[in-house]
Amino acid sequence: MRDAYHEELDSIGEGLVEMARLVGSAIGRATASMLDADLKLAESVIAADQRVDDLQHELEARAIALLARQQPVATDLRIVVTSLRMSADLERSGDLAQHVAKLARLRFPQSVVPHDLHATILEMGQLAQRLMAKAAEVIITKDVDLALQLEQDDDEMDLLHRTLFQHLMDDRWKHGIETAVDVTLLGRYYERFADHAVSVAKRVVYLVTGEHADDLQAAAPGPVESA
Repeated sequence: MRDAYHEELDSIGEGLVEMARLVGSAIGRATASMLDADLKLAESVIAADQRVDDLQHELEARAIALLARQQPVATDLRIVVTSLRMSADLERSGDLAQHVAKLARLRFPQSVVPHDLHATILEMGQLAQRLMAKAAEVIITKDVDLALQLEQDDDEMDLLHRTLFQHLMDDRWKHGIETAVDVTLLGRYYERFADHAVSVAKRVVYLVTGEHADDLQAAAPGPVESA
């Protein structure tokens, strides 16, 4: 019975990894659909988000069933509760990738992004994908030090986000209000996607140590031991 119980706990973790990989792929493909004005690719990203939603629902059902049947305590309870929260972060990440693809679809056959901002948006999309890939690795390895690094990695996204606003506020901006609104939304989508990846990593820190990531970072710079 206990073996089946722990197999079910492991399956929840595997579901989270699959969600992270799906949304990481989605943000990369959504970025390509937008920069290339690729309607077919945008539609595929939009449709594929249903799989992320389904996985979240399945994970929630398994977690609630475990809570009802096994009444886990201590570390096992942390795994179940934290997994539910991570699944919500990942589902929202999928929604943000879908928003990017929907914007590409809305403006088709035109490209959403002015040529002079292509490099910045491409970099934001690639960084978002890397951050989510690292979050997936953290879920698998339970590496607390790697998890804590994600917040530092996210500083790069914040810098790119500020770069977008500098372009928008420049007196030489010549692309109009509609494009300015589109670019503002895109910057927000990527910034929030990165925030969710960081949130997933922080939840792994709590899962492993029983302490919040912000508290650990404030306490000491050295390696963190699991609880």
